[in-house]
Amino acid sequence: MDVSGKKALIFGGTSGIGLAAAKQLAALGCEVIAISRNPDRASDLPAGITTRACDVLDTAALAQLFADCAPFDILISSATGGSRAIGPFLDMDLDGYKASFDKLWGYTNVVRLGAHHLTENGAIVLVSGAPARKCQPGQIALSCVGGAVEAFARGIANEIAPRRINVVSPGTIDTPMVALTGDERTAVYQKMTQANSIPRPGTAAEVGQAIVFLVQNDFVNGTTVDVDGGWLLS
Repeated sequence: MDVSGKKALIFGGTSGIGLAAAKQLAALGCEVIAISRNPDRASDLPAGITTRACDVLDTAALAQLFADCAPFDILISSATGGSRAIGPFLDMDLDGYKASFDKLWGYTNVVRLGAHHLTENGAIVLVSGAPARKCQPGQIALSCVGGAVEAFARGIANEIAPRRINVVSPGTIDTPMVALTGDERTAVYQKMTQANSIPRPGTAAEVGQAIVFLVQNDFVNGTTVDVDGGWLLS
C-alpha cells in the first residue's frame, strides 16, 4: 500500500505507540485522525494529524465517528481500553482481571464497527504484547488478553478478506504509561530487560515502524510481528 493520500484512523493515537505510528504515517503523506478519550492532552502534533475524542467502549459514539470519517484505508488500535491488572492470579481482584479485557472489547468494537467503512484493500493493525506468548510472573492478565487479541486477528482474517488484519506484539517499551522519572525510571527498565538479548527498553518509534510495515506490505495477513528486544528468546 502506498499510504500517501490515504486516510488512517488510529485509536490510542495521541500518545505512546499510537502517536509514533501516527507521526510516521503522516510523514509519508497519509491523512491521520488520532483518536483517544482525552485528545486535548496531545501537543505539538505535526501537519497531517487531526484529533477526535472517543471511547472504544462506547459503541454508539464509535459508530458515529466511523460514519463521520468514512471511508478510510487504514485502521489501527493501540488503545488499552482502561486499567490492566498486574500481580499473582490467585491474589488478584477478579474485577481487575475482568477489567483488563476492556482492551479486547475495545478492539472488538473497533474492528466490528470500523471494518464496514474500510476500503476494499484496507489494512487493520492491532497491538497485543509479548506476555501473550511468554508470560512473566504477575502478568497473567496481560498474557490472557494479548493471547485473545492475537487469536481474534487470526480467526477473523479470512472473514474480512481482501481487507487485511495483523498484530504487533511489543516487549518492554519506554512509553508514558510508566510514570517514573530519572534514575528510578532507568533502574526499572534495566531490571525488566536485563535478560533480553537486547537489554534495553524499546521505543515507541520502533514499534511504530512495525505498524507501518504491516500497513504497507500487502502480502502479510493474519500474523503477529514481534518487536520485543528478544523477550521470547530469554
